[in-house]
Amino acid sequence: MEDLGPVAWPPEPIRTERLVLREPATWDRAAFIELHSSPEVHTYLGGPRPRDELEREMPEVPARWPGSFVVDLDGKMIGHVLLRRATGHRRPAAAGKLDLGYLFLPRAWGHGYAAEACAAALGWLTAALPGEPVVLTTQTANTPSMRLATKLGFSEVERFEAWDAEQWLGLRPPVAPCG
Repeated sequence: MEDLGPVAWPPEPIRTERLVLREPATWDRAAFIELHSSPEVHTYLGGPRPRDELEREMPEVPARWPGSFVVDLDGKMIGHVLLRRATGHRRPAAAGKLDLGYLFLPRAWGHGYAAEACAAALGWLTAALPGEPVVLTTQTANTPSMRLATKLGFSEVERFEAWDAEQWLGLRPPVAPCG
């Protein structure tokens, strides 16, 4: 994965009805460790990483690069939304396109935060890089993620096998910026 390209970074925090999408900060480190060591979060992502390994390897400010948004609810990190260019993607339909990824702590599941945060990040992307298509990959077994992808405007391009599971590749066509 590569950087987004020519975007002003970091943007001003993006505010939604309930959330703030912002650049990662030092105080988010513990939540990032919790996120990446959670068996529930990584059910469809090959399993969690060991907490002690994350404690040793995680930088002071995790995931600090263009396209990396902490999802903040009432001053606390509940998730991470990531937009990156998929230059090394294994599927030709995705290669070189922008890729949307997201992870949320289990306590944040079922409240619509992922939909709200991803829609806000995609809105920012449409303004920052107009005319860019976006891809999203998830396991077909991850029904909630597939529902969210459809809600966000992604349509199935193909299914393929990877990491011992069937994967779903969706495409969100370019959206013209409003205004």
